[in-house]
Amino acid sequence: MTSPRKHALEVTLDRRVDPQKASPRQTASEMAEAAIDWLGSLDREQRVVAHYGVPAYNAEAEAERRRWFYTPTDHGGLTIHQQSPAQQRAAMRLVATGLSMAGYVTVATTMGLENILDRVEGFIARFDRERGRDPGLYYLRVFGEPGGEQPWGWRFGGHHVSLNNLIVDGVLVSTTPCFMGADPASSPLLGEVLNRPLGRVEDMARELVRSLPPELSHRAVILGKAPSDLVTANRTVVSDGDQVIPLVGIWRDEEFPDKEEQAKLQAVSDAFDANCGLTPEDHVQVAYRTVPKGLPGNAMNPSQRELMFALLKSYFDRVPSSVSPASDYDDAALDNVHFAWAGSTEPGQPHYYRLQGPRLLIEWDNTQRDANHAHSVWRDPEADFGLDVLARHRARDHA
Repeated sequence: MTSPRKHALEVTLDRRVDPQKASPRQTASEMAEAAIDWLGSLDREQRVVAHYGVPAYNAEAEAERRRWFYTPTDHGGLTIHQQSPAQQRAAMRLVATGLSMAGYVTVATTMGLENILDRVEGFIARFDRERGRDPGLYYLRVFGEPGGEQPWGWRFGGHHVSLNNLIVDGVLVSTTPCFMGADPASSPLLGEVLNRPLGRVEDMARELVRSLPPELSHRAVILGKAPSDLVTANRTVVSDGDQVIPLVGIWRDEEFPDKEEQAKLQAVSDAFDANCGLTPEDHVQVAYRTVPKGLPGNAMNPSQRELMFALLKSYFDRVPSSVSPASDYDDAALDNVHFAWAGSTEPGQPHYYRLQGPRLLIEWDNTQRDANHAHSVWRDPEADFGLDVLARHRARDHA
């Protein structure tokens, strides 16, 4: 049997290949090479934390693979802190294989924002950690054997980052959920300019909703108030009727060992929910539904449709072009994408939006910290984590 290392090296992407012409198989090959190199650099103790079982054939590993977070909690895996500089470089090389250049810059910037947030909050310890806002607490974990015959994948995550990738039969088949956030969403740079890692992702949606005439705006704006967070949160599977999960519920462990710290988190969570002011009826109104809410693309004029496509592309462009679904969104596909907004349309005010269509769910919110704390996620409600491909793979193996 061909060893995983040899198999991966045999199919390694030629460095001269134009990345714009790469295929999902070539991208998976790059991932396999990078993952093998990273795992090979680790000692036995590190590998116990960094390397888990084969997806779909190890129930514990598969359950862990499908857990994801965007809070500053334990995301599962080997942290940047736990690695030498050379290992960190190898880890970030693997992360880069799953992102476009713009996506990589955004993730790296988000990690760096932890230093800014630490200053904003007064350099205090938080969340039962020695350093609550810590750019070294980003976690990488590989599932299965990279480049081998069985499915394998990897996850990278920390505060405001969650990247989830699955490879089956040597092809990158899933890149969702894909979460990116920014806190602060806007902060000053020298020369009186602003650092806004997700600025255009916010601005294009606002431009779209404000471009709508009253009769269409009424359909797009589903609620005058914004929920305190993403409606579907970090659920493994999204379901009809899902509502906002309080912040305190989006952590790996139910409670911190330090009861005082747990009480602080509960107070912050309660304040977020109170500030948004949603009634039970409001939560129902903004809840996720399998039948999309909002304004469909077929009701928009050409310039609005063009703007909606640009907004979609700002999410799809997070990943390498070889696996971006942007080219699938022709006029017929755009007809079936619904755009929904909640909250104020004024800049600087709390707001939320959703883009939803067949095998598509995008959510954005910027409500916390006086609307200077952004969350955004791209999901496939039918097949996050590549569950559809894994099911077919298992069925084939047991046929």
